[in-house]
Amino acid sequence: MTTASEAIRGIPNACQALPNLVTGGQPGPKHLEALKAAGAAVVLDIREPDEFRGFDEAAAVRETGMEYLNIPVGHTEFSDPLMEQVLGALRRHAGDLVLFHCASGNRCGGPLIAHLLLDHGMDEEDAIAVAFRGGLRSRALLDWGLDYARRHHDAGPGT
Repeated sequence: MTTASEAIRGIPNACQALPNLVTGGQPGPKHLEALKAAGAAVVLDIREPDEFRGFDEAAAVRETGMEYLNIPVGHTEFSDPLMEQVLGALRRHAGDLVLFHCASGNRCGGPLIAHLLLDHGMDEEDAIAVAFRGGLRSRALLDWGLDYARRHHDAGPGT
């Protein structure tokens, strides 16, 4: 059986952030097929709908039998409601193997940091290291994830 880390090989900044969460950049059709074979159930795409993917990703995901979710994180305001949408999707699928991606993995970094800190009890240094392995490069996205997590830390998961 294909493993999740094998399935994402070749995706830009591919990273197995958690046993059931892989992140990175834009997958291709072969990655989606391999992810399904590895047991993946969900693809969470945070690219804008009009960004070029090279194929109809939503249709390709659905053809494999996986669920396709699109929560656009563009180059706009990084807000709490947007973070809560992304974290909500990750939380709803906590028991599933999920591919969480954007074009390069960079935009996944902020929400990934918040998810690792709030929902998995990881310390900041380790969460940041995982996000950087997954493609985080933007200081604004780093700050978004850290700020959100720090403000919501005592409230517990899902708040």
